[in-house]
Amino acid sequence: MSKSLSVLIIAFAFAACKSNTPQVSTYAGTGVAGSANGKAGEATFSNLMGLAVDSNGNVFVADSRNNLIRKISADGMVTTFAGNGQQGSADGKAATASFFFPIGVAAGPDGSVYVADSHNSLIRKISPQGVVATVAGALTPATKDHPDSLRRLDNPYGVVVAKDGTVYFTDWERNVIRKISPDGNMSIIAGNPNDDPGAKDGKGLSASFFLPQGIAIDDKGNLYIADTYNNLIRKMDSQGMVSTIAGNPPVKGKRNAGHKDGKGSAASFNHPCGIAVDKKGVVYVADVGNNEIRKITPDGIVTTLAGTRSPGAQNGDLAHASFYRPYGVAVDKKGDLYIADYLNNSVRKISF
Repeated sequence: MSKSLSVLIIAFAFAACKSNTPQVSTYAGTGVAGSANGKAGEATFSNLMGLAVDSNGNVFVADSRNNLIRKISADGMVTTFAGNGQQGSADGKAATASFFFPIGVAAGPDGSVYVADSHNSLIRKISPQGVVATVAGALTPATKDHPDSLRRLDNPYGVVVAKDGTVYFTDWERNVIRKISPDGNMSIIAGNPNDDPGAKDGKGLSASFFLPQGIAIDDKGNLYIADTYNNLIRKMDSQGMVSTIAGNPPVKGKRNAGHKDGKGSAASFNHPCGIAVDKKGVVYVADVGNNEIRKITPDGIVTTLAGTRSPGAQNGDLAHASFYRPYGVAVDKKGDLYIADYLNNSVRKISF
């Protein structure tokens, strides 16, 4: 074999290896705050927080500061999916409906999109026909002494939809997990709104949380919850048992914020918010306080997937890429990740 041919083969091998290395890129947004639609690289967002990917590869974004729900089509065009940009709670046609700092967003199996309309303390539904309706909550937040406090929410944060259309969401200020069944009935399935915040494992209402935020569901119906102020990742199985799968539990009320990889309780987080789970049962966490994306394997091993802890907007390989308070994370059917990079006003992507 000639020397030149050997060099060429090595070069091709290196290029192939490099192309298969996971990379972080900017999927949409210029980094400048705004609400411009158009091509992904020219569109603008303002403090986006939650996102979801549907089965067709469309990405839905809770563009929180703009009070809008945005859509990034699979071919890279950004449009306003719902909202008029004004703070409000009006139902109706998508273009005239209004939101107040929407945080969570989820794509349903029937093409509907659900929104945790946080500052309105409502759960909203956008039908495939483009009509916005309120499906849970009331404009006055819940209080313990309110006569209908059980139906009132207080800053819902994360939302996810199961295959059968059941909606699950975190009722942030009340420290509970709720569900809305397909027939429209809402119930509390974990945590007790009358108890103090805590980190207790157990079944259903005997478990406790401290301002839980993101929520995800796997193919078996297990829920994964970013228990944000406890700095824990919790799991609720299909039988209603809540357990802690990662993070260092608080001791005597002290939040154990940190940045350690390891197994289960040996690992630590700093304000985990967004959470997603892929087809293999791998859990991804937007670790906001550490400016990183963390990964939890099915056997409980926590590693840092991407980010340098220092805030930034660097693209490239996982070890050198940077984020600036990443709040939301979603996974598509291919296993690629999308990140709502809050203070970079952009959607980032990790391609595997």
